[in-house]
Amino acid sequence: MKKILKQHHISFQNAFAGVWWALTTQPNFRIHIFLSLVALGLSWILEISPVEWSIIIFAIVLGLGSEMVNTALEAMTDLITSEWRKEAKIAKDVAAGMMLMVAFGALIVGLVILGPKLWILLGY
Repeated sequence: MKKILKQHHISFQNAFAGVWWALTTQPNFRIHIFLSLVALGLSWILEISPVEWSIIIFAIVLGLGSEMVNTALEAMTDLITSEWRKEAKIAKDVAAGMMLMVAFGALIVGLVILGPKLWILLGY
């Protein structure tokens, strides 16, 4: 049992190291963190419902996770080949496209949940 707990501890350390690396080296990840904090702040100010909180948090986690998968795929592709290859371009483009789709989806979620409440708060 002690061995299993130690292995999980090491797994958590590696996972946190990956999050820290993304945060400290990836400008897009920092932008997503900033926008996530803005969404969370607006959610708190606008007093959204528990279900709306769940949806906002899910969209944030999906976006941050997708950015990390995109970054990992790009790094792995660069490790496999440093020369231009059609297949490497496809892998990178599809990963970036996934991130773009998730970002647009998160934006729509934010607009649907926060937009009407913000509109009312601003007096329109």
